[in-house]
Amino acid sequence: LFDEATSALDSHTEQAIQQSLTEVSRGSTTVVIAHRLSTVVDAEQILFVQNGEILERGSHLQLLAMQGSYAALWDRQQRQGKEAEDKAHGDDTDPAITVSAP
Repeated sequence: LFDEATSALDSHTEQAIQQSLTEVSRGSTTVVIAHRLSTVVDAEQILFVQNGEILERGSHLQLLAMQGSYAALWDRQQRQGKEAEDKAHGDDTDPAITVSAP
């Protein structure tokens, strides 16, 4: 049972740990509780729970195809991750203004 095991980590460290956990738990039933959906993207079965009720169930691709709550949260988290990555690398989404002096 992993309850928010990677919640305080940056995305690169999270990916490395997730890969290790996948290898270690191969052949075993593993329960992962996560708010960051990238943590469960490779799970065979995902239960999307809200207020104690299972709203959606399926694989990552099945849940995206449903275009429901899971897909909406996935899209939001992907946008937020991209914005954070752009900020960290100094990428600015505003157009640059170049002024040349003679």
